[in-house]
Amino acid sequence: MDITIHTSVLPHDDPEQSLVFYRDVLGFEVRNDVGQGRMRWITVGPAGQSGTSILLAPPAADPGITEDERRTIAEMMAKGTYGWILLATHDLDTVFGQVESRGAEVVQEPTEQPYGMRDCAFRDPAGNLVRIQELR
Repeated sequence: MDITIHTSVLPHDDPEQSLVFYRDVLGFEVRNDVGQGRMRWITVGPAGQSGTSILLAPPAADPGITEDERRTIAEMMAKGTYGWILLATHDLDTVFGQVESRGAEVVQEPTEQPYGMRDCAFRDPAGNLVRIQELR
């Protein structure tokens, strides 16, 4: 089979703050921005990689979600346990320094993990965990 990952979805609770993080802090390009207010769907992705995107979406826009589920989602987002993504780079130290200097919330500085991976972690404005692994 010929299957690729085209788009992953992360929730946002403030589209403007999320846009600033992914565009200005991580340097991603904005590919699409539809909707208005807090009901915006923003597609971003790394420059030069048009086949891979992240859709920043309102977390509970689905009309099939109950009020209890909406509250649970909001609570999990506030704790930073609802969404996360793994990114990768060949130069982790440089990327970490750039992202940190642009004001991102640092969760973990570059660390050699016991399972053989070196990575770092940040939180985006919605509380999503953004881990960046070093490609070797």
